[in-house]
Amino acid sequence: MVEGTLLYAQSGGVTAVINATASAVIGEARARKIKVLAARNGILGALREELIDTSKESAAAIRALAHTPGGAFGSCRVKLKSLEQDRARYLRLLDVLKAHDVRWFLYNGGNDSADTANKVSRLAAEFGYPLTCIGVPKTVDNDLAVTDCCPGFGSAAKYTAVSVREAALDVAAMAETSTKVFVYEAMGRHAGWLAAAAGLAGQGPDEAPHLILFPERAYDEADFMARVKKIVERVGYCVVVASEGIQTADGRFVADAGGGKDSFGHTQLGGVASFLAGRVKDTLGYKVHWTLPDYLQRSARHLASKTDVEQAMAVGKAAVQFALKGQNATMPVIVRTSDAPYRWKIGCAPLDKVANHEKMFPKSFIRRDGYGITDKARAYLEPLIRGELPPPYGRNGIPAYVQLKNVAVKKKLPAWEG
Repeated sequence: MVEGTLLYAQSGGVTAVINATASAVIGEARARKIKVLAARNGILGALREELIDTSKESAAAIRALAHTPGGAFGSCRVKLKSLEQDRARYLRLLDVLKAHDVRWFLYNGGNDSADTANKVSRLAAEFGYPLTCIGVPKTVDNDLAVTDCCPGFGSAAKYTAVSVREAALDVAAMAETSTKVFVYEAMGRHAGWLAAAAGLAGQGPDEAPHLILFPERAYDEADFMARVKKIVERVGYCVVVASEGIQTADGRFVADAGGGKDSFGHTQLGGVASFLAGRVKDTLGYKVHWTLPDYLQRSARHLASKTDVEQAMAVGKAAVQFALKGQNATMPVIVRTSDAPYRWKIGCAPLDKVANHEKMFPKSFIRRDGYGITDKARAYLEPLIRGELPPPYGRNGIPAYVQLKNVAVKKKLPAWEG
């Protein structure tokens, strides 16, 4: 029997399917008689020695995680600096791992989380502690390097495409006497993957979304206004999808909320839709409505993509398998083997190739005029939103999501003062 404990932690913004990954991690570990602890609120829980004993949860509860959104154990936005700069915190983390006989550390997150897992693996090697560290991919932004797509994106993309399609029908019905322009704000700080997914809502130039604003293309207000005016005159209304991260030619975020930066060093964004709506109203005089789906984009498990759920569970299962094989400092990634029919498999990538690398939306995916997606983009995106796997619903009409007990294990170390 393999000895040791596996520690799983969630990081950054959660997704509609991150708990599906957690379900697969715990299920695979249980099948191999491995005890799984989960850090409460990500790396913070590990540092505070706030660890959850997942063996206290029933098999049914763990299975139910697969259809439950949010982060079952809590997540956090905390980025550890270099091994030298954050030496005390890394040493504390190593002490916690040793105290609970953790031999496998799985960190479920994005670029920064892959970097942290990589650094922890180097620290363990420095002290001769037998630890295998695995990064587990997750992000709605789809900006992780190496992997073809990222668990979490497909469901957020499906939510975006469906929402834009439905809202466009509403706008079309009211355009004669009411709203002429509708602006939908999509997540995406530097990469326009999610905004691009809205392009799946329509086909021809007269079908919504009529204009997509990508962070990869500088925002030109005069050109944008001219295009909105032409579309309204031709179609009767205009649906705009704007990434939260669009910038002007001088590199200024259009939606800079003035809220400073978070612990990852990211500028606090917010309000690009309301800003654009105001400018359209003032410049063109049209009645405008706008929406900021925000957390709805990443929490809508009721509209999850079946492909996304299956991939989220596949990387979770593979992460445990990689860990038990001693494939240190690696990440399970999705490898596309065919577009038509769509086929994929799980591959393996070194964390060095993933950590702190950002996969931008390809230029070949952006229409020549800069305001839509190409057929090549459609071929990439469409399979990722296919299939439905709705959660079970209760008699009250609400999805039957699970709430774990999250029983804490007894602490063995002095309280962390960091």
